[in-house]
Amino acid sequence: MPRTWTGTGGWSLAYARDRLTLEADGTVEELVGTDAARVRVARRWLGHRLVVASADGTPDLRLAGLDPRDGREIRAAVTRIVTRAKLRDALALAAHREQVFRRLLETRVRKQRWIAHDDAAAILAGLPRHGDLLATLSSDERAGLPRHLSAAEQRALAFLAQDHLARVGAANEEILRRELIAGRDFFAGVERTPLTVEQARAVVSYDNRVRVIAAAGSGKTSVMVARAAYAIRRGLTTPDRILMLAFNADAARELQERVDARLGALGLRADGLRAATFHSFGLSLIAEATGRRPRIAPWVEDGKDVEKVQAIVDRLRDTDLDFRFRWDLFRLLYGKVSGSGKGGDHDSYDPDTRVSGFATYRGETVRSEGERLVADWLFLNGVDYRYAHPYPYNVADRVHGRYTADFYYPAADLWHEHWALDADGTAPFRGYAEAMAWKRRVHATHGTALVETAWHAIQDHSGFEALARDLESHGITLDWNPDRPLPGAEPLEHERLARLVRTFMSHVKAGALSRAALQERLATMPALDTPRTRLFLYLYWRIHERWQDELGAADAVDFDDMLLRAAALVERDPGLVRWDLVMVDEFQDTSRARARLTKALLRDRGTHLLAVGDDWQAINRFAGADLSVMTGFSAYFGPALTRRLQSTFRTTQNVADVASRFVSRNPAQLTKTVRAARGPGGAPVTVVRVERPDALPAAIEAHLQRLSGGPGATVDVLGRYGFDRKLVPATAPPGLDVRFRTVHRSKGLEADHVILPNVTTGRYGFPSTIPDDPVLALPMSADDGYRHAEERRLFYVALTRARHTVTVFTVAGRESPFVLELLEDPGVEVRGTDGGTEEIRVCEGCGEGTLVRRSGRHGEFYGCSTFPRCRETARV
Repeated sequence: MPRTWTGTGGWSLAYARDRLTLEADGTVEELVGTDAARVRVARRWLGHRLVVASADGTPDLRLAGLDPRDGREIRAAVTRIVTRAKLRDALALAAHREQVFRRLLETRVRKQRWIAHDDAAAILAGLPRHGDLLATLSSDERAGLPRHLSAAEQRALAFLAQDHLARVGAANEEILRRELIAGRDFFAGVERTPLTVEQARAVVSYDNRVRVIAAAGSGKTSVMVARAAYAIRRGLTTPDRILMLAFNADAARELQERVDARLGALGLRADGLRAATFHSFGLSLIAEATGRRPRIAPWVEDGKDVEKVQAIVDRLRDTDLDFRFRWDLFRLLYGKVSGSGKGGDHDSYDPDTRVSGFATYRGETVRSEGERLVADWLFLNGVDYRYAHPYPYNVADRVHGRYTADFYYPAADLWHEHWALDADGTAPFRGYAEAMAWKRRVHATHGTALVETAWHAIQDHSGFEALARDLESHGITLDWNPDRPLPGAEPLEHERLARLVRTFMSHVKAGALSRAALQERLATMPALDTPRTRLFLYLYWRIHERWQDELGAADAVDFDDMLLRAAALVERDPGLVRWDLVMVDEFQDTSRARARLTKALLRDRGTHLLAVGDDWQAINRFAGADLSVMTGFSAYFGPALTRRLQSTFRTTQNVADVASRFVSRNPAQLTKTVRAARGPGGAPVTVVRVERPDALPAAIEAHLQRLSGGPGATVDVLGRYGFDRKLVPATAPPGLDVRFRTVHRSKGLEADHVILPNVTTGRYGFPSTIPDDPVLALPMSADDGYRHAEERRLFYVALTRARHTVTVFTVAGRESPFVLELLEDPGVEVRGTDGGTEEIRVCEGCGEGTLVRRSGRHGEFYGCSTFPRCRETARV
């Protein structure tokens, strides 16, 4: 309400709504909004006065003769004017947006149309945060808010304090409830079998970005088909603006056939709706944008990419001696070195010397990786040497025993010590430096020639250059021959190294990583920044350049380059995007290149992405898949809604429980509670233990005979590797349809019964213990660090292919660590080939092996099956 105050000095101050008007000394001044804060009431010993701060640097105006009661009212008026001025624009905006927001919620609930995140976010964009707004006020201004703001302004301020997304969520839940009721007949008939509530919820949740985490056999394809039908039926889009992307031609063909059939059955148009692979879609997109459809290189399209890398390597080795030497150096010497830099797991045991360590090309067992590198280098150079050779002089004393040198060269009567030293001189244990000094004194005392190498120098090859000079100075001839027959350990094969290069290339290309980008990454990974890595990068970029040259000569592209090119075209020309609804199948297998193209298809508003997948079934990391795209979905694509399909129509509850408990041991996996649609129960998962590997075929054949009582039953024998096929009888028993396939190729398939024929430990066991080369950590996204994480998911895929039974075959003393885990599960039964139950003793030392009966110098004992990696023993 307007108010005027006067002072005994002849001045007056008038207040009206958002301003103060001061008359003094014949002048009039208006103080509007926050400018009113220039007015304050000062108390002096002679009484109160009004002080008006200068706006132009002149002295403040001081007006005496103010009544104390007027002073309190003036302070309140100033506070009110300033407070309202600070909040005015924000509250006006909030009041308008509150009305629009409320209308959005009310209208969508009434029409039963899902409120997409981006629609709500567009209304809420630019609104100040409630806390930030209050932070602009003084404590007095905050305390007087109820008095200073009108009812409408208080409602606007309260709107800013609300959890708007929670209101959207509540409204969408009401929309969902109504839609499930109104669309009951649609959800019952859109697929051949009625949708579950979980599936229907995923279909109706028509948000901008929806991640559907689907358990094995939970009907994810039904959700994609039903989502397309729902969008068309509800008028959310038209068929020609729906795109479905799959990862292989068979999946794309199935999607297209199913969506065409189901839309036709419902009387809905399907013309223009497209289901395609990422590759065929990317090619057509480039053709549309440029007028020229790219040609995929034939060696890529035919799956001969590794062979192409080998051909490139062969030509480089033939024409470039430096490349040939470095390729052989990496393959023969550094290819097997562990990534830790401190030495890997032992892989050999010499019963004569009782040495546990590392196998060399010559066939002996040495104690360390460094000694293996030296021994193999000597062997490949044709140098005759003795390992752990006794010194001819008796130098034992109270501290030192009999002295044996690491290497001895009889042709030159030359001794060689290899020191386990890091570049900074760090020794592996206390007293090591003293032992080094003692050995040097021994040779000096007795006049014997000694050469020395150190682990850090051997790692970067400079140690070999120095050793070569030392040996040649003592008359030893070096004859480097990478093709020398190897009687002992096996080298890294040309094909396996070529496969490593191709895997590395897939991730470099999918991530659009340049040389500079890789170097930047390497600088942040000191443990990986080693001479070995730099040697590999030299080889890789030479091969990469030739690969690109071959593509250019063939006027072709590979898949990764094509996907990135398609994404770049869409990013530059958003007009190429004409889809309202994009659905992606098997999202856990998305590469960075596929993810970039998917993201490019999403407009700022109005596009809807449905990504369906199961992180528990992510098994293609080495083919370029990046699981973090799915697990970190919101971080990559923006705020997203997650729905879960946890009812499986495939397996029994017991198989579902065993498989879920197994894969969930890795805490990085997303949580799911899988329920079998057929209800509780089911046969236990059976582990069959045979005594010897050669007994596996007979045991599998006997099991198939037992299953043959069910006419027409299907049996999938799922091997970790293709060579497991030899364990399966050539002829199936009558009434059984028996098929062998690798676990990787079983993805998406199912059978009545599943047999895992060879779940044993070892390099080619399940899990495979072939180590991932450490250089792959450079272009790939970081894994979760859990041991055998991808192999664990692969085993889960195998278990969940079965409709009725799963039988796991293993060998006594060679049980897989996965078998040992299954033994702890109440849903698993163990038996021998005679049908009786078997007791398996897990090694307490490592937890990954079993105790097997062995004979030694002192009689029989139990030893760990993983020996020599684990040396745990127990009495019989």
